[in-house]
Amino acid sequence: MKKVSLWISTMRLRTLPLSVSGIILASFLAEYNGCFQWKIFVLAILTTLSLQILSNLANDYGDGVKGTDNNDRIGPERAIQSGSILPEEMFNAIRINILISIALAFLLIFSAFGVRHFLLTLLFFFLGIVCVVAALRYTMGNNAYGYRGLGDVFVFVFFGLISVAGCYVLYAKTIDHVVFLPAFTIGLLSAGVLNLNNMRDILSDAKSDKITLAVRLGKGNAKIYHNVLIGLAIVLSALFGVLYYTSPYNLIYTITYIPLGLHLSRVNKNTESEQLDPELKKLALTTVLLAILMGVGHLL
Repeated sequence: MKKVSLWISTMRLRTLPLSVSGIILASFLAEYNGCFQWKIFVLAILTTLSLQILSNLANDYGDGVKGTDNNDRIGPERAIQSGSILPEEMFNAIRINILISIALAFLLIFSAFGVRHFLLTLLFFFLGIVCVVAALRYTMGNNAYGYRGLGDVFVFVFFGLISVAGCYVLYAKTIDHVVFLPAFTIGLLSAGVLNLNNMRDILSDAKSDKITLAVRLGKGNAKIYHNVLIGLAIVLSALFGVLYYTSPYNLIYTITYIPLGLHLSRVNKNTESEQLDPELKKLALTTVLLAILMGVGHLL
């Protein structure tokens, strides 16, 4: 039982809600346009969760074997770092999770497109492979993109563009202009979560030669960058409300601007990296809430 609890902890459950925020929002947009399907929704959620867990396990393995996770790290202790899970055990878990992710992606793509949309099937099989590789290569391997300051770009693309726009195509079999501003919004906020994580770990990452964008920018410029990410997300989401306005209920999601503003205030005043850790959960959950309310508001 203790081992099961350990593996559940290693999956980092607190990161999972953020990963499905784009799926939730895309599903509301699909429902508005009359193409929502429960089967696709469930499989999309399961596939996304599997890919996020794969990324979390690979991150633990990559940072663990490279020594990046050490006593200088501020965040929660990782499994390999603590010695509670051996690298060989983690690697085996990663291989199993790859198979699960591929199987779920296959079921999702087949359920969405069948044999009638051959080109879309090929495109999404390719995207599925790219998602698996991206989940692994964030910290694993000699050229891990998370060690070269590219993590923010990948998070923006996968958590925003692919999550929202890609999921919408699974429902509608075509793209729609309505998905772009929401996709950018969720992508920017998700990149903000990663930047916050990297700001928290900026000193330990620099010592371990993990050159994140926050390390490249330095703490002061990383705060400015964080303000740009969150501020631009607010502007684009507000623009979405204006362009697709039909009733005041559409704008219900703007209540999330209050916690976002408070979040920016706390980050800008921050002087101790340890104090940034609680902000990770707050920003992630605010992003999920914004996604839900933006979708609900669009239906009202």
